[in-house]
Parts: sequence; structure tokens; C-alpha cells
Amino acid sequence: MKKLTLLYFAFSTLFAIAQNRKIPVDTIVTTNHSVNIKGQQISYTARTGTQPVWNKKGEPTATLFYTYYQRNNIKNRAERPLVISFNGGPGSASVWMHIAYTGPKVLKIDDEGYPIQPYGVKDNPNSILDVADIVYVNPVNTGYSRMIEDKEGKLPEHKMFFGINADIKYLAEWINTFVTRNNRWESPKYIIGESYGGTRVMGLAKELQENQWMYLNGVILVSPADYKLYNTNQPVYSALNLPYFTAAAWYQKALPIALQQKDLLEILPEAEDFAINTLMPTLAKGGFVSESEKQNVAEKMAYYSGLSKTSILQNNLDVPTRFFWKDLLREKTGQIIGRLDSRYLGIDKKEAGDSPDYNPELTSWLHSFTPAINYYLREHLNFKTDVKYSMFGDVHPWDRRNDNVREGLRQAMAQNPYLKVLIQSGYYDGATTYFGAKYTMWQVDPSGKLKDRFTFKGYRSGHMMYLRNEDLINANDDLREFIKGSLANGKAAKY
Repeated sequence: MKKLTLLYFAFSTLFAIAQNRKIPVDTIVTTNHSVNIKGQQISYTARTGTQPVWNKKGEPTATLFYTYYQRNNIKNRAERPLVISFNGGPGSASVWMHIAYTGPKVLKIDDEGYPIQPYGVKDNPNSILDVADIVYVNPVNTGYSRMIEDKEGKLPEHKMFFGINADIKYLAEWINTFVTRNNRWESPKYIIGESYGGTRVMGLAKELQENQWMYLNGVILVSPADYKLYNTNQPVYSALNLPYFTAAAWYQKALPIALQQKDLLEILPEAEDFAINTLMPTLAKGGFVSESEKQNVAEKMAYYSGLSKTSILQNNLDVPTRFFWKDLLREKTGQIIGRLDSRYLGIDKKEAGDSPDYNPELTSWLHSFTPAINYYLREHLNFKTDVKYSMFGDVHPWDRRNDNVREGLRQAMAQNPYLKVLIQSGYYDGATTYFGAKYTMWQVDPSGKLKDRFTFKGYRSGHMMYLRNEDLINANDDLREFIKGSLANGKAAKY
């Protein structure tokens, strides 16, 4: 009987432990690897773990999961650039650029970015690890990052983390701790953010500089989201979508022959010029535009978008992107096209309607990314936990008030002569369009005195341009060139 009691106690204890599924607040796992990048064999150390976020009392309120890649055999780490990488959402794990773009491993997909089995990862011969060390940071409630209960078992208030300014503030504090722990204060520093991460890193540029006294060499915006555009509800800004309509329709062979027979980069300048100089002023007139002007603009919109003149007029020239994704191929194949990457096709329950049932590109990406990251972290980086890796986490409601990140970036650049900005966008991205990204770039500094420190690069793919192998190569090479071109090289930071 005594033996049975002991067995029962042992099993119940194990059961209790098994139910206590929590991520360690502060931990690290170190592994060593090598990869061939651009024909050069590079050995590196991967440090995977969690680092706390603290409140003003010095108590942990959250822990952030990260992966840090550091090239070995570097004689002078002070001259070695450090790239701090974020994805977006808000609420997205730092997974997409980690295992598909800049990191030493990329997931197994075909050359255009579509899933293939068996799932997994392979070496990335294009990684920027040859020129910079990289840390991939997962904000609260993404990846394995989680809020921490206090002594009374209560979680922190959501407003501490989930909003434009709260997000920027706690992440800047976290970066300070990371840089200090890893002895990287002397290094040239870069922050890169994709999608909502673009908003995040624009804001971080100022926050790091003003409140952490950390000055950057570069800010990199990958398919950046700009809520100064999205939150206006002003029809005039829908004109910025037209060049994307042109690109997506060209890819889907839905444009008139006169445009379709030309190369994409030949026709986009035409569409951009029409969008800014004709469509935007027309939309500004609203319902008081003359009938003749309305008809002429609708006809030209149809020419550049692949949509019918009738459907454009029915939308009062203000065509929503969701309608475009649904309508472009409605009469041709009855398929929908992707939101984040309009090369992707999907099938809705009904051909009727004004928006797609789902995002075919996102389901395709989750198909390949989710098994790859879970396998890679456990089997390659040896980070093992029963906590679920959240590709997307609950971060809502997200406070979008007081969005001053554009101005923050301008101030950071004005105050730091070293600071340069690179923007990378895919022509087929219908969520954060390439022309919208150009517009954001134009609006950051109205004086035009900083424009020589901005670089824009476009690619023949979508939101994650790096999923297309040709663009994976080109985009990483553009990062290399930007990093090398923004190093001080002994030059003083002065005007």
C-alpha cells in the first residue's frame, strides 16, 4: 500500500509539473555552426533564449525570446555591425526574416516561395551574417515571448506593451539591456523592421537616441506599414494604390495589350505619374468633379488596373484594394489574388462579392514557415519547451494614437549625420504597397535636405520579397551594400 501511495505521489507530481507550461524568464542556449555564404565558409555561434523586460521597480513584467547570431573569429568586434531585426503584425513573431531572408538558414520552399515537403530548413548562401551579426527579437506574446505574472499571480496591464508608443518604449529598454549584456556598445548598429515593424523601427530610431543615448548607422524598412496613410480615411490616398494595381494586373496578364507587352519597370512610371498628377487631384474633388473628367479618369484607371471602367465608376474612382483582389480575375478565371503577394491565387466559395474569403498567400506561408521554425529551434538551436510558438499572438486592442514615428525618424536623422535609411518593397504587395512606401519616404522630411540619405529598392515579388529566390539574392546584396555604405570609416559625425 505504501508503494502504491509513493507511485501515486510521483505520478501526480509529474502531472502537476507537466501542466505548469511556462517559458523561463532569463535563459540562454548556445550552439555552434557554420555556413557557406557567397563562397566563403563562415563559422558562427547562435545564442537562443529569453531576456526580461523590467518595470520601474526592477521586477520582470515580460520575457522576450530572441536568437542572436555572432560570427566567430572576429578580431575587432567594435567594427562589426549589429543588426537588430523585428517583424510586424503587430503581433507577428520574428520568424519571417529569420528563416527566410537574412539569417544563416532558410526554409525549404521552391524558387517562387511555395511550400514543398518535406518541411525544414537549409543553408542560406545569401545571409548577411558575413558582414553583420544579427539578433531576431520577438515582442510580447509572439514566438515564445510572454508576459510575467507578479507575486499575486496577476499579469501586467496590456497598455504596457500593446500600442505604437508602448511597444517602442519597452523594446528600446530591452535593446539597451541586450547591447550591454553582449558588449556591443562600440559596434555600428542597425534596426530592420518588416511591415508593422517599419512603424516600430521608425519610432525606435528616435527613442533609442533620445532615451537610451544609442545612435544608429541605419534604419531598414522592409515593406513598411505607415498608419499615417491607413488611418486618414481620405479617398485621395487610394490613388497611391494604382501603381500596385498595375503591377499585379501585369503579373496576372490582365492589362491591355499595349501595356502587357512591355516590361513591368517600363509601365510603372506611367502609372505613378497618373496616380499623383491626375487621379489624386480628381479624387480630391469628390462628388463635385465634372462628369467628363470622371469618365476620362475612370477609363484611364481601367487601362492601368485591369478592372472594368464600370466597376471603377461604381466605386466612385475610389477602388478598395480588397475589391481589386476579388474582381481582377472574376471574369477571367474566377479566382482571387493574394493581399500580401498578388502572385498567389485562391478559390472563394462564390465569385460574387466585394472581398476575398481568405488570404491565399498567408495560408501558403504558414504552411511552410510553421513546421520549419518549430523544427529549427528544437533540432538545430536546441531550444526546447512545451510552450507554443505563436506565429501570431494576441496583442489587441492595439493603441494607434499619437503616431509620430515619421517625425521621430526625421528628428533622429537630423540629429545624427551618420543615420541613413533603406526601404525595400515588393511590387506585388497589396497590403503595404511599394508606392505607398515611396510616399512615406517623401513625407518624412518636407525640407528635402535629408533625401540623399534615403535609398529605395523595389523587387518583382510581394510583401516578403525574399521568398522569391532571385529577390532573396538581390535584396540581401542590397542590404550588404547599404550596411557597408553607411559605416563611418573614420569620418566624423558632423555636417
